[in-house]
Amino acid sequence: MGPVDRIWEFLQRLSPLTRSCLLSELERLELSGVDMPGSADLQARLRAEIRNNNGGGGHRTINPSRYFFMPVEQLLIDGSPEHANEGRIARGSLTPIWEWISRDLLPTMARDYNAQMKDLIAADKQREIRQTASAFQTKVTKSLEGTLARAEGIEQVRSKLKAYTASPSVFDDVVKLMKALRAREELAKFADSLPDRIAEFDDPQVKKMVLLLDALRKRQPEAVPFALTLVAKRLKEPWQVMRLATKAARSKNIADVIAAPYAMTVPMVLDQLEDKRLALRIALKNNRVVTAKEILTSIYDIEYAIQVRIDRIEDSDWGTRLSTIMANTDRMVQAEVKRFPEEVGHVLGSNRLRSHRSFGGRLTYFAWKGRDAIKTVLRSATG
Repeated sequence: MGPVDRIWEFLQRLSPLTRSCLLSELERLELSGVDMPGSADLQARLRAEIRNNNGGGGHRTINPSRYFFMPVEQLLIDGSPEHANEGRIARGSLTPIWEWISRDLLPTMARDYNAQMKDLIAADKQREIRQTASAFQTKVTKSLEGTLARAEGIEQVRSKLKAYTASPSVFDDVVKLMKALRAREELAKFADSLPDRIAEFDDPQVKKMVLLLDALRKRQPEAVPFALTLVAKRLKEPWQVMRLATKAARSKNIADVIAAPYAMTVPMVLDQLEDKRLALRIALKNNRVVTAKEILTSIYDIEYAIQVRIDRIEDSDWGTRLSTIMANTDRMVQAEVKRFPEEVGHVLGSNRLRSHRSFGGRLTYFAWKGRDAIKTVLRSATG
């Protein structure tokens, strides 16, 4: 019996919910860059077990909790929880949060909810399922509001969560969950007003999104970060969400972009870059070179888009973070390229991956610069 088999034998003595928490932790550590021998095999076994326990479904929590978290489904990310911004919740946080709700926050109500929901789900009573889930969401939200309003309550939550996860960011996801559930009706209306897919985020589309966001901000300001995430998810190129900030800014200067409405979209795009860097690391680790090439090309394109649309970004915290991400990406790529002799070369070392460095790319860059200069002159003349 090998080491993984012995660990698996031990894991069978633990409760299913404890094994589900373990899967979330293993995934979190992998996304954070921690290499653990045998982890991939254990994760595969745990996922298969959870799928079987859920009747073949792919969701990692039991059915009642799936309905509870349904209002935030579109806000979930599979990236590192440490890179989940104000509008995103790490999928890996759901299991420890549900464990905490069920065992510590509202144990009696959670037990009643689970029992009631299992009967409703078995009978496929969809209307009653939604009503029951909504009622429990309201109870959890009210309880969270009271608990998090006190300093000792916050400390108690942090302490309890440590029993289910080592990730300190799960507490932040608890706070975001409370806000998202509180705004769930407004967010549902906002989502319904969006196109299913936005292939081209042109000026008319940007103006339409700004009007929708402005209206939401007046009604429920704390829902705005989640609404921005919903917009990004509908975009063919999610990084274009930052145009909501760059288009509204007085100029392309970093100070003006920071002062613009919806400036938080720029850190959101940096989070997207960080997610892609982690995806690149996993692809390289598993020798998926074609996938790695596609991811790396996307990273370079997003980096270029940020630099073109924001002048002097290097003078800001955003620029520092962008430089760090790209430096880490470059080290990863160089380590991969050096595995091969120079005369063989490596597809990831090709300058063709940076399409903006081509002759056509440079012409496009200078055309944009000329257009921006004309806009600045016209704005000054009419201002």
